[in-house]
Amino acid sequence: MAGITLPVPGGGGATPKSSYYANGPGNFGEYQYISLTEVIDNFVATYIGEGKILQSGLRGDVHFHAHRALQELSYDTLKSCKALEVEVCPNLRVPLPHDYVNYTKITTVDSGGVEHILYPMRHTSNPQTIPQTGACTTTGDTSDTYPATILDPGCDVPAPTSTTWDAFSSGGLNPGGASSLSSSSHAHDHDHGGFNARFGLQPEHAQVNGSFFIDCHTGMIYFSSNISGQKIIIHYLSDGNGTDDEMMVHKFAEEAMYKWIAYGCVSARTDVPEGVVQRFKKERRAETRKAKIRLSNIKIEEISQIMRNKSKWINH
Repeated sequence: MAGITLPVPGGGGATPKSSYYANGPGNFGEYQYISLTEVIDNFVATYIGEGKILQSGLRGDVHFHAHRALQELSYDTLKSCKALEVEVCPNLRVPLPHDYVNYTKITTVDSGGVEHILYPMRHTSNPQTIPQTGACTTTGDTSDTYPATILDPGCDVPAPTSTTWDAFSSGGLNPGGASSLSSSSHAHDHDHGGFNARFGLQPEHAQVNGSFFIDCHTGMIYFSSNISGQKIIIHYLSDGNGTDDEMMVHKFAEEAMYKWIAYGCVSARTDVPEGVVQRFKKERRAETRKAKIRLSNIKIEEISQIMRNKSKWINH
């Protein structure tokens, strides 16, 4: 939210109505947020000083605990609006976003703009390989085959691969020994190769959308062969500290931020009574729970409409 131009003490940022619509999309919806800088200023003015809980608190401590609070609340309390659309190249690899922490969902997009969720493939990976001779003995080269950094996230970047990944990407995940599937088919069709007969149908793979897995060593997402050339959307979580413009807190969680900072500051001091520390711990938990309820954004009319689906008969 780079458009906050008029700070309102204690109330977040607000652009005058006359320029709100004229300044472009960067300002839209800004009033529901308050900047982290203002949260810190408000906390220092309210909690630090003579006769207050933190009489001799340091502003540096407040900064540290404010950023930590923003990180923790970003994971499971604040709204996650991060999404990245990218086309999957023929190498079936997409690098993780630069501020990636964890994904919420990964989807493909059809011609009508409708998203179809992909499920993680738990039965394959891209392991590191050990160089061997023809006699299946190691060559003594124990160097790490993974690159330290990926300089270019484009489609032509060479990445270390294994025979496991090569077989999976070519559509040949056939434990029963059947012939490999074509690259245009589902790369892990469980009706082929005895996979279905041996293990039974896996519910998460009883669909034709495709699948993926994340390689922590290369920092890439690997997709099944039927995703090649398709647009995918990565919905993911960040920690809210990627850029200055992202360091914003929804007003529903503003009080939770103050309690997180207060608890972090008092718990690190030796001159604060334990009873005060425990009080702030309980207040932090209560305010976080209240923020989650507020940000869940449940509307009774929408819930009622969705629950009407329960009256449908589904034949299996």
